[in-house]
Amino acid sequence: MDNNVTDKSEGSFGFVILICLVATLGGFLFGFDSGVINGTVKGLDAAFGATNFASGFNVASMLLGCAIGAFSAGWLSDRFGRRNMMMVAAAFFLISAWGSGIAGGSFEFILYRILGGLAVGAASVMAPAYISEIAPAKYRGGLASLQQIAIVVGLTAAFFSNYYLANVSGGATAEFRGSETWRWMFWVEIAPAALFFLLLFFIPKSPRFSMVKDDEAGARKTLTKLFGGDVAETKVNEIKASLASDHKPRLSDIFLNGKLRPIVWVGIGLAVFQQLVGINVIFYYGAVMWEAAGFTEADALKQNVFMGVMSIFATGLTVFLIDKFGRKPFLLIGSIGMAIMLAVVAWAFGTGELVNDNLVLDPAMGRTALFAAMAYVFFFNMTWGPVMWVLLGEMFPNQIRGSALAVAGLFQWLANFLVTLSFPWMLANLGLSISFFIYSGFAFISILFVAKAVRETKGMELEDMVG
Repeated sequence: MDNNVTDKSEGSFGFVILICLVATLGGFLFGFDSGVINGTVKGLDAAFGATNFASGFNVASMLLGCAIGAFSAGWLSDRFGRRNMMMVAAAFFLISAWGSGIAGGSFEFILYRILGGLAVGAASVMAPAYISEIAPAKYRGGLASLQQIAIVVGLTAAFFSNYYLANVSGGATAEFRGSETWRWMFWVEIAPAALFFLLLFFIPKSPRFSMVKDDEAGARKTLTKLFGGDVAETKVNEIKASLASDHKPRLSDIFLNGKLRPIVWVGIGLAVFQQLVGINVIFYYGAVMWEAAGFTEADALKQNVFMGVMSIFATGLTVFLIDKFGRKPFLLIGSIGMAIMLAVVAWAFGTGELVNDNLVLDPAMGRTALFAAMAYVFFFNMTWGPVMWVLLGEMFPNQIRGSALAVAGLFQWLANFLVTLSFPWMLANLGLSISFFIYSGFAFISILFVAKAVRETKGMELEDMVG
């Protein structure tokens, strides 16, 4: 054992929280980059002359980058480390925020948004993996849930920023300080992206990655600072034993006897169902949707801010409760609640009438749709929003964690892309009511999936995960 380490040191839970908060800045940027597009759709359509399909692709283009970023970062992190891949993501966030605002056409804009998508995809899988490998087992669920709080805080910050800029300038297409307002909506992201990049230099490498790279002294030093000398020595031995039983991680490890491991299929199912319930339709198209339901642009942007604040509260509940009640109960409650609320939203929209190609709702039905949508967002952010990421960060054995996260992340973002790209078409051809009935159906199916396929991981050490 390294003689320079004080074996009896107590470690610091405050240090654990601090480095988890730094990691979750990636979640904040994930949320901001995802939510900022919400208030810019009108500006983009006006600037680039987009059709329904082109408008959908302007919004969804980032998600192609997300799919590639999640898949690439997952397995590249096994080679270069979780922290180093988050640094690359931070640099991409910076370039994308600047470039999206200066874009002169759809092609240029899409390129910058795809670059931002690479960053979002990488952050979406790296932050949960890093936090899971740093956090104590009994607090891991709550600390990993900080990622979702950061995401919804980022979404809310983007919604509020969009609302404020549109309010002071007169709308997304109006001029603000020499440029269209929608461009400033993207440039706001530059400051937090730069902060994330700088702070990553001050957090340690994942101790499990250090052990994979044969840096036992580095792993022991980090674990001692986190948990104290006695626990650090136990952890080092546990990780060493788990690595000794197999080779260093590689992408092919997700297969067993020529077939994808069952636990990887469960991860894919979790990732896909989180998107098929339609949550990002509200996050990306909330302003468009509420305007279609008869609200003004200002009111629609204001609804987004309210939903963002409520999402923060909902996820906060999960942080305090998930390690007490477990992961699976949260998912089941969320699936049931979302299925019911989505059906109510669909029913309320179904009572509207088209007047000059605009949906007009009775005021009572408009409020019903709004309150049911808020309840749906609450259920999502208390359950599937954070818990899916918690499970993906902890449910896989050490040997396949990076690779399995890569595959699950790829499917998560591909599902997100398909749902996001299809919504403008569904809105124009099926209407809001049928669209939300479809999302409600997927929420109902997710109840059966969770009940049958998902295993509880509450309180388990990462070295004890099997599959």
